[in-house]
Amino acid sequence: MIEIQNLTKRFGPITAVDDLSFRVQSGEVLGFLGPNGAGKSTTMKMVTGFLSPTSGAIQVCGHDVLKDAAAAQARIGYLPEGAPLYPDMNPRSMMRFVGRARDMDVARLDARIDEVCRLVHLEAVMDQRIETLSKGFKRRVGLALAILHDPEVLVLDEPTDGLDPNQKHEVRELIRTMSAGKVIVLSTHILEEVEAVCTRAMIVAQGRIKFDGTPAELRARSRFAGAIEVAVHTSHAEDAQRDLGDLACVSHVGEVSEVESETRFVLFPAAEAALLEDVQRVAAGAEWDLLSLAVDRGHMDDVFRTVTTGETAEGA
Repeated sequence: MIEIQNLTKRFGPITAVDDLSFRVQSGEVLGFLGPNGAGKSTTMKMVTGFLSPTSGAIQVCGHDVLKDAAAAQARIGYLPEGAPLYPDMNPRSMMRFVGRARDMDVARLDARIDEVCRLVHLEAVMDQRIETLSKGFKRRVGLALAILHDPEVLVLDEPTDGLDPNQKHEVRELIRTMSAGKVIVLSTHILEEVEAVCTRAMIVAQGRIKFDGTPAELRARSRFAGAIEVAVHTSHAEDAQRDLGDLACVSHVGEVSEVESETRFVLFPAAEAALLEDVQRVAAGAEWDLLSLAVDRGHMDDVFRTVTTGETAEGA
């Protein structure tokens, strides 16, 4: 439902988006990730027709965004970063204004406003001036405007920015609920959000795609994936590190930390090795006491840093 081919955007000598090509299908929730200045918001603005590309093509639901912008935009709901709102309106009048601008049927519009109000929990502020609302409520008003016409494609730039933890949970649940039969593309800096709501993750840096796969595949690329964190009494730490570090399945010992009388360290696996069974066996026959152990699923922030900068976290 979204198809991007060789998309490039230059601002003078600066190339913000550099020959991007990808497709997003119905039912997918794509987490669009990258450091500041990576080209995420610029790509979203081109998909929605807000910016024209320097070169390349964009199709939304079969409509060319450049040649048939009105048809494409009618199928898109867009929540930009810092969504503009009229401060002297209230959410109800703002939604009615946007609905009429989108040529929604008047009878359907009022029913849809009530429906969207419940979905994003705006009941308490529907008749309150927007300028008096908190940042979180303003963000929810912007989301309400994006989904008002029940679009086939949703493009959300930092949809949970400014929301408290409860509000973030509500928005993530809403995204999951709406994902069936829609294309949803969301930009976020919150890596846990990608795992919570996205079926696919894409990392861009320097205007190019650096990773494209599932959140599980992203996490699995972490150097911590499959590693084991071991905790022992500090008086036994040296013996434990020696005994476990000598295992053939252990590549090396790293990430040592000490808190009060407890020492924690990480065992990194040799290539394709499974550590848990051997670690448990050695610990069971050792003279030192094992306090805890945990198998690491991998750190998304570790992968993000490696993919976007080529650097790895310290302490490996």
